[in-house]
Amino acid sequence: MRATRLAFRAVLLSALFPVGSAFAVPALQAHRAVYDLTLKKADDRSGITGITGRMVYEFNGSACEGYTVKFRFVTQIATNDNTKLTDQQTTTFEDAEGKMFSFVTKSFVDQNLDKEVKGVATKNSKGLKVDIDKPEKSSLELAATQFPTQHLVELIGKAEKGENFYQTNLFDGSEDANKVMTTTVVVGKKTEADKADPEAPALAKLAADKYWPVDIAYFDDSAQNGEEVPEYRISFKLHENGITRDLVMDYGDFSMTGKLVNLSLFDQTKPCPVSK
Repeated sequence: MRATRLAFRAVLLSALFPVGSAFAVPALQAHRAVYDLTLKKADDRSGITGITGRMVYEFNGSACEGYTVKFRFVTQIATNDNTKLTDQQTTTFEDAEGKMFSFVTKSFVDQNLDKEVKGVATKNSKGLKVDIDKPEKSSLELAATQFPTQHLVELIGKAEKGENFYQTNLFDGSEDANKVMTTTVVVGKKTEADKADPEAPALAKLAADKYWPVDIAYFDDSAQNGEEVPEYRISFKLHENGITRDLVMDYGDFSMTGKLVNLSLFDQTKPCPVSK
């Protein structure tokens, strides 16, 4: 099947990457994606007997305005002893120059607020400064890194050039917002769409687009266990406009799948104004 290729902006965002970088910033599609979550497998040690849930990911912004993400991850987890409802709600903003990243995450268990983490990460000459506002005010210095949209732009750029393996790092404000994760990325060959793909109805007019199969392993460099074992792995199909689908999230002793069931495409923002 012949795929429809979406146009890339011919805009260099040098602030996102080191001087001399050849990355061009793709026209990331503003969208809302809804995924149904189900348990794929679970070891006996996990104690998990079932997982169902839903994930909603909303992405807006542009290379001149910055990027906003709203993310909600709701799961019902069954064990031999009980059933627990978890609800994680995250909002982030990443500025256009890739120098500032604000984040707030609220985690609920059985509809009761369990934890809230709020803060701002700012790049400086020493690396990354993270100012935490909640749960308690604090500041910490971390190694130089990149933020999530930069990470995605880098991935698409390398995939376009046929680079199928690389290592990089990432700060996304998750958990306690106190560490930089190292990521090992494997990118497969661009693949033709399958007419029988179960996610095709949700993709609608994008159903014919090619995609890259991607696998990312996340490592915590601060862990002093002497083992090169990833904290978790995520595999997915990546479209060149930044939309991801057919997710598998592997946490070691259990894993779950995320299947795209609804996709809303938002109007793209106007091109960045040209400085005179």
